[in-house]
Amino acid sequence: MHRIVEADVGISEYISHDVSKISGIIKQRFTDFLVYEVDLDYNVIHIKSLDMPKKEKTTTVPSITVETPREKGKSKEKKLEPDEPWPDRFTVALAPFLPEDAVAQVKAMFLEGPEPPRVSDSGWGGRPVKPAESDIAEASSPISDKATRTALHQTVRELFGGKLDSETHATASEADGGSQIAIKWARRGGGRGGARGDRAPRGTYPPYIHFTLQKTNRDTQDALAYLSRLLHVNIKDLSVAGTKDKRGVTVQRVALRRHNKTVEDVWKLANGQVGRKSKDEVLTRRGERGVRIADLNYRKSFLDLGMLKGNAFVITLRYVFRNILLNVEVDSVDTLDRAMNSMKHKGFINYYGMQRFGTATIPTHSVGLALLKSDWHHAISLIMRKRPGEHPEVVAARDAWLIDGDLDRAIELMPRRVVAERCILESFKKQKGDTRNAMGALSTIPRNLRLMYVHAYQSYVWNAIVSERIRMHGSDKPVVGDLVFDTELGDKKVEGDDHEMAIEATVDEEPDKATDTDEPGMFSTSGKPRRTKPWQAPRVKTLTEEDLDKCSIFDVIMPLPGTDVAYPGGQLGELYRKYLELDGLDPDCFIRKQKEYTLGGSYRKILQLPKDFSWTILRYTDPDVALAQADEDKLLGFDPPVIVEDGKFMALQIHLTLGTAAYATMALREVTKTETSSHFQSNLTLSSEDQKFKGVPASDEQEEN
Repeated sequence: MHRIVEADVGISEYISHDVSKISGIIKQRFTDFLVYEVDLDYNVIHIKSLDMPKKEKTTTVPSITVETPREKGKSKEKKLEPDEPWPDRFTVALAPFLPEDAVAQVKAMFLEGPEPPRVSDSGWGGRPVKPAESDIAEASSPISDKATRTALHQTVRELFGGKLDSETHATASEADGGSQIAIKWARRGGGRGGARGDRAPRGTYPPYIHFTLQKTNRDTQDALAYLSRLLHVNIKDLSVAGTKDKRGVTVQRVALRRHNKTVEDVWKLANGQVGRKSKDEVLTRRGERGVRIADLNYRKSFLDLGMLKGNAFVITLRYVFRNILLNVEVDSVDTLDRAMNSMKHKGFINYYGMQRFGTATIPTHSVGLALLKSDWHHAISLIMRKRPGEHPEVVAARDAWLIDGDLDRAIELMPRRVVAERCILESFKKQKGDTRNAMGALSTIPRNLRLMYVHAYQSYVWNAIVSERIRMHGSDKPVVGDLVFDTELGDKKVEGDDHEMAIEATVDEEPDKATDTDEPGMFSTSGKPRRTKPWQAPRVKTLTEEDLDKCSIFDVIMPLPGTDVAYPGGQLGELYRKYLELDGLDPDCFIRKQKEYTLGGSYRKILQLPKDFSWTILRYTDPDVALAQADEDKLLGFDPPVIVEDGKFMALQIHLTLGTAAYATMALREVTKTETSSHFQSNLTLSSEDQKFKGVPASDEQEEN
């Protein structure tokens, strides 16, 4: 089977044609690809401390009245202590009604928060996880006096502001005439009481906790699902500004709708200090399963997709200069300097990277084309086809359907994380008769996944047209017919990335695929697209001869096809029509009966210029020895990387900062001029000579020389 390569998705050109090819292996180790989020204030996010957060003072709250039997007829106001979500007077108020151990259980229940629906095991289990059946409840001893029971009900209401409910339960023994009072999380609107939309109690801490997340070799959604299980919250309570690459070590901020949890609670739960680890272990060992959180504080608002300026990268390319597979032998450091200086001053072509199109033999844009053509059966055929390198369970499930025609067996075997395929199979199962309703089956796939396919097709066309533009006119200057944002007509300053983010505002990548960019419209943690405000098409200008001196090549934009965009003039505009017509699409009509497949289009700058760009040449012998260090390891006091001055092999370490819609792998492609597809990079690693030196100490290597 042919696995997709760059040429299949329109990626073919380079800026610095005069610089020789330079080999280099991308992401050989996780620490070879370090990513640090850049927030809206241009701060590069790093972990600053692993320690437990200190308590923060909060504003004073209005007093509330609590009546107990001892205070009947005497309303006595007491202020809620500002520093504690469970002040001492809560215990005092409940003591007349509940034994000491029951009060302690209510306190623990309140501080932990309501039990959320259970989160799955990232989809590799066989059947859906059963939701929790009931809320936690704590019962009093039998109370025979009705007035006392009434007082307890009133106390619970006033203490907890409706977050906890109390119910009267008859006791097993009718002789004593008493009834128990059960205290539990309130149910609202059929959901789980305090779990959804609850605001923090007035005057206590703000409703959100923000923290820094470092994850290693985990995609963002998977890491958030893992955290939701540790914190006993719904994954919808967690939000991020952007998704990060899976294969690498990435650092970013996360927002948590905290309900009743404090920063101390979250730190302990996430770091395993509740019943599993001592504080000393937390501060001397790496976080479990590649996840570490730190630097927690309270905030008034959540994070949403796009609330960042970009990402800072530290990327290490190994086995530089020599590679047998590529027939490359570059011994001149001068060649490397020329390539890096070209990147620094001329930038790179702003292609959509290979992650946009998947890693299998069936590129996502081919499914998108079938959807745009309303060829529902072909779209399903493409989605259900076998792919090399898949998990054995997925292979078995596909065989059960494609070869044996056993629908029940296919559903039983197909992991839940293989979302599109499982949705199709389950839809077929529900349908009656022999005729398959292909469009109906596709409609059961989550909307964001369906849109991922059609956006991939837009990206493919964009890549292909930009390649044509670079071939025809080069990458040095704008030409007549190019498009730029029209900032002279009174518009506010226009940023290409922001406009792309606003218009797509849905979803790009599959949830289990890695990405090295915060693509516009990535998954929200709830799985639904978020749109902060309606998109308005920016005004654009087609350049004439008189305009050329007023613009640079970095102003030139290219549209993603759709109903709301303008196309470049001249030959490029004709090429757009040609590409679309060859694929069986009408360039003048992107409106579809199925509204989600109606494409508005967007604009994207054709070149990107990295910021804060620098590079260093390093030497190493053992390919398993780290050449860069993650934040967590630094703060744990682990030994920093030791660079072997006379190491056998060379590595190139690059520092750069990119905007939210740029792919770091496309920047590396410009430097190395080699294929960036994952299977090609894997072959480079296997064929590289440095693999023979795994575990070889530097002293042994010196003796060998």
